[in-house]
Amino acid sequence: MTDTYTPPKVWVWDKENGGKFASTNRPIAGPTHEKALPVGKNPLQLHSLATPNGVKVTIMLEELLEAGHKGAEYDAYKINIGDGDQFGSGFVDINPNSKIPALMDRSGDKPVRVFESGSILLYLAEKFGAFLPEDHAGRTETLNWLFWQMGSAPYLGGGFGHFYAYAPEKWEYPINRFAMEAKRQLDVLDRRLAESRYIAGDDYTIADIAIWPWYGLLALGAIYNDAGTFLDTKSYENVQRWAKEIGIRPAVIRGRAVNRSWGEDGEQVPERHEASDFDGKTGVLI
Repeated sequence: MTDTYTPPKVWVWDKENGGKFASTNRPIAGPTHEKALPVGKNPLQLHSLATPNGVKVTIMLEELLEAGHKGAEYDAYKINIGDGDQFGSGFVDINPNSKIPALMDRSGDKPVRVFESGSILLYLAEKFGAFLPEDHAGRTETLNWLFWQMGSAPYLGGGFGHFYAYAPEKWEYPINRFAMEAKRQLDVLDRRLAESRYIAGDDYTIADIAIWPWYGLLALGAIYNDAGTFLDTKSYENVQRWAKEIGIRPAVIRGRAVNRSWGEDGEQVPERHEASDFDGKTGVLI
């Protein structure tokens, strides 16, 4: 950084500042336009996009269906955050924070809204009695790691990912600051995974489902351009083992494709309403 920035006395939003994803955020809440959301035939209605936070939920839903929970059938509608779909009135009614993913459970007498990806994972785990240990100690350990991910991801995505891959200019200080934090987080995971097969112990849980789309994909070099090389993610051998094992699960492959409109044709399922929507898809994403 060659220029010294002096913050103004009162900050004013510059709509042109922010780079590739400047249009996805704004400093105020509430809807910008009226737009009702579609309602499908299935009990669960997901409005999302195949970002790491969105993929958490589609993986969870596909894992539930894989495990035989027929009540987890869902309709998944794509929210194009670049076009501002998250600021439509229908979406804001589900999530006042205007962030994907957002879920409506219409299986009961009264629809239930669920927002924040971690909350959705916990809601579904409790609803179906799956991927969350029943014993108090196991449940607590799983939630420890679920909340760790929710607190850590802003440093990885909003911090490292933004300044390394998406910011309009490359600045040494923020890249170094967030690269250090990303590597510390990878080391936390690597040390934990040296002790157990999965994040919370011997069983696959919502902790793995939450963490893998962020740190698993980072370890495998599948997000933020060449970030895997830059952060030397191959040196985290336990994370590599875990990331590869989870990445080949059929439900994970399907979940990654849902609400995705980029990549190869065989990797895209922009909307999902039934299992046949995956017919003919290659599922080769890594």
